[in-house]
Amino acid sequence: MAFEYIKALHIIFVTTWFAGLFYIVRLFIYQTEALEKPEEERRILAPQLNLMANRLWYIITWPSAILTLIFGFWVFYFRWGYIQSGFMQAKLGFVLVLYIYHFICHKIYKDLQEGKTKWSSTQLRMWNEVATVLLFAIVFLIVLKSLISIVWGIGGLLILSITMMLGIKWYKKVREKNQSKN
Repeated sequence: MAFEYIKALHIIFVTTWFAGLFYIVRLFIYQTEALEKPEEERRILAPQLNLMANRLWYIITWPSAILTLIFGFWVFYFRWGYIQSGFMQAKLGFVLVLYIYHFICHKIYKDLQEGKTKWSSTQLRMWNEVATVLLFAIVFLIVLKSLISIVWGIGGLLILSITMMLGIKWYKKVREKNQSKN
């Protein structure tokens, strides 16, 4: 019975972690765009966006990442035999990439808190989709428990990634068109 509670907590913290990752990059986009605004707007927007990012990052996202790891190891303790399964090794590989993504987000967060922009808002929009691709990969691997399905999954991820990139480019064109009208 304890295993089910631990697994449920792991899933809850995975969910809150991803929610934080999805939203923090949206805030990065807003922060980047705010820094490009005239001084009067920037003076109002930047402190508020920095405060929002700070609270999200340190109150939700970081704790969720740590608790995901703790409960993940605990779940793994109950299912140690899975380590020999190819699907689990692949899943853990994607989880490692997710933590690397998290640390890169932390670097972006630190830069933006200091008013430094190294990424454009378009680059950040594309960066935001990396978490989506990782979410798909991890969930499909853990649910299907099959490496054979990973071939189809990788194909699906590639199609998803291409579709998202095209959507981002289309959205950028629409935004630029609307801005030129104003």
